[in-house]
Amino acid sequence: MAFTNPFLTTTRRTFLKGAGMASAAAIAGGFPIPAIAQAQDITIISDISNGDGLTVFRKIADDFAKQAGVKVQVNNMDHEAHKTAIRNYLVAGAPDICFWFSGNRMRAFVKRGLFDDISDLFEKEKYKDVLGAAAGAVTVNGKQYGLPTGGTLWGMFYRKDVFSQLGVSAPTSWDDFLAFGAKCKSANLTPIAMGTKELWPAAGWFDQMNLRINGLDKHMALMNGEMSYLDPALKPVFDMWETLIKQDFFTPNNTSFGWQEAGALLSQKKAGMMNLGAFVRAAFPKDDVDQLALAPFPTIDPKVGRFEEFSLDSVHIPANAKNKQGAREFLAYFYRPENLALYLEPGGNVPPRNDLPPSKDPLVNAAVASLKTVQGTSQYYDRDSDPDMAQAGLVGFQEFMAKPERRDAILHRLEATRKRIYKL
Repeated sequence: MAFTNPFLTTTRRTFLKGAGMASAAAIAGGFPIPAIAQAQDITIISDISNGDGLTVFRKIADDFAKQAGVKVQVNNMDHEAHKTAIRNYLVAGAPDICFWFSGNRMRAFVKRGLFDDISDLFEKEKYKDVLGAAAGAVTVNGKQYGLPTGGTLWGMFYRKDVFSQLGVSAPTSWDDFLAFGAKCKSANLTPIAMGTKELWPAAGWFDQMNLRINGLDKHMALMNGEMSYLDPALKPVFDMWETLIKQDFFTPNNTSFGWQEAGALLSQKKAGMMNLGAFVRAAFPKDDVDQLALAPFPTIDPKVGRFEEFSLDSVHIPANAKNKQGAREFLAYFYRPENLALYLEPGGNVPPRNDLPPSKDPLVNAAVASLKTVQGTSQYYDRDSDPDMAQAGLVGFQEFMAKPERRDAILHRLEATRKRIYKL
């Protein structure tokens, strides 16, 4: 689906007003936690990969437990392992709360009846007033099935000191980008750090290329199964992508590297840029994070508007949870402006609420400012309306990066998958 940017109407006044209200409430001892009737333990499965963010979340859980008189158990899993585990535990052994993604990845579980409808919590806490369009990412048929926790704006990340040494600025056009690549190679730098072991970074690169060449409507038509992978409109996308591959723009043998290993190459000044979200900071030593900067993906066709990839993580109550009331009380506490702001700060996440104060992180504020100038966004987690089609795309794009000469076979395979899934 097209995801309308929730930050277009956010102003500094709105931020400051939200911050003042949160602070005043905290000082006055506001937001009391009601005692949970027949108090039960609350179990949470999270997949928080940022250590500082996990520490903050555990502290929030501990504070809630003390005030509500319950025990809150937080079980944190490896982010990639969790993608497999959730498919099993939602069916048998569900926790009371779990972390996941919004968009189509959420909808796949909603369709199977595995996420609880929390529209009552939305109404009680008036979340639609502070989430704006972000509420749409967790809404199915007018009902809400989760809370968006933090956003990731995809873009081109680079080290300021490396660019200074190269004497270059962030490329804004395709010609600039090609010239940047040549400059990097002359300095023995890989132009673009890339690790596709987890598959999705290659799909992210395709999305950015397609948004720049074909725009949001055609991109979403492809993601929704309405457009053929053999459509002539996709030819320039793969032509230009193949040119980059053959000119050694990307990390060699990138299918052997995870995104964190590729991020380390950027951190170690072995690569010029990297296309990812601000979580790339996890690959940087703390003393070097202030060198990290964000630039939009270069313009390819000036006639095509600027559309960006912006994805939202989310938190949910499984349909098979044992303590749904306790889970609702915890989510209401976790989602208070002062708590959510503390949770978001370490990970570089863009706030989904429009009433949070500006971040202390310049990368987050740069992302918020950037989102105010885009014409629309595509959620990465909405990239395909069917999970099997999404997986086929992930595998196909990774294979293309490794073997661009197999382009025709890959595209025909994707098209055959599309026809089978959508019964065309």
